[in-house]
Amino acid sequence: MTDIRSSRPPAASLIQTIKQNIAQVIVGRGDTLDLLLTALLADGHVLLEDVPGTGKTMLAKALSKSLALVFSRIQFTPDLLPSDVTGLNYFDQKESRFVLRKGPVFTQILLADEINRATPRTQSSLLEAMEERQVTIDGDTYVLEQPFFVIATQNPVETAGTYPLPEAQLDRFLMEVSMGYPDKTEELAILERFGAGNPLAGLSPVCDPEDLAVLRQAAAGVYLHPALKSYLVDIVHATRNEPQILNGVSPRGSLAFFRAVRAFALVRGRDYVVPEDMKTLAVPILAHRLTMARGYGSRSLGRDILEQILMTVPVPTEDWRQMP
Repeated sequence: MTDIRSSRPPAASLIQTIKQNIAQVIVGRGDTLDLLLTALLADGHVLLEDVPGTGKTMLAKALSKSLALVFSRIQFTPDLLPSDVTGLNYFDQKESRFVLRKGPVFTQILLADEINRATPRTQSSLLEAMEERQVTIDGDTYVLEQPFFVIATQNPVETAGTYPLPEAQLDRFLMEVSMGYPDKTEELAILERFGAGNPLAGLSPVCDPEDLAVLRQAAAGVYLHPALKSYLVDIVHATRNEPQILNGVSPRGSLAFFRAVRAFALVRGRDYVVPEDMKTLAVPILAHRLTMARGYGSRSLGRDILEQILMTVPVPTEDWRQMP
């Protein structure tokens, strides 16, 4: 009997195919796409902090179409209720029984747009889904379909009428990423590409959920040298010993960092981790998990301190492809 997986393309080739497919819609943003794929392969979630109009929704839709995954979008507002996210049981008079109306959280890629505009009660309705991949409604638990990937957005400029995400919610995100504005060349390419229509409409899948499961398994098998494991822990411990940081990175953050660097190496076409992978991912994965000793400017301060930590923690030198 033929093994179905043997007919699938190698992981590096498949990832490159996904990138090229998304590039038909998204101009530039290669680094951001690498981080999103890293989070997806590491079974994490992403918080995109950017002003409106930078292509966050387009990127999420292009990713879901390329992977043949079900996509849902929730526009978070102050009057949004938890049941608007998870769903509710309603009484069906024809059948004379309660029936579950599933909310948009029952999907595979969920875009939680402007998540900080909803009340903390509604924000917390995503906690169980993000952490345990399940939803509890009226005492009944429903397991979500795999993969389940949340891309949440928030506007860093307009803070009036918003509810800052609490530490428990932020900690559920594997990484926080900012797309930024395109440069002049990229913006001219955007005008050219979207001037004649929407390329997203013609985008076709290049892999399926089974391929994604194989990629996740490959990411978990990426080699991480023991010296780099020690380097990873040194970075984490440095955040706990920094006087300007009230609460450093937790063990959950360490595990997130550990999973992500292996997935990132695979996204970059390697089956082993190098120190540059950790330096690239340290700020997106660790900065939003820090609680600073002073509140004003703490987000940017946390990123600056992490950059300083990366410059001070000694980097080991080994052949990272070889077993010790």
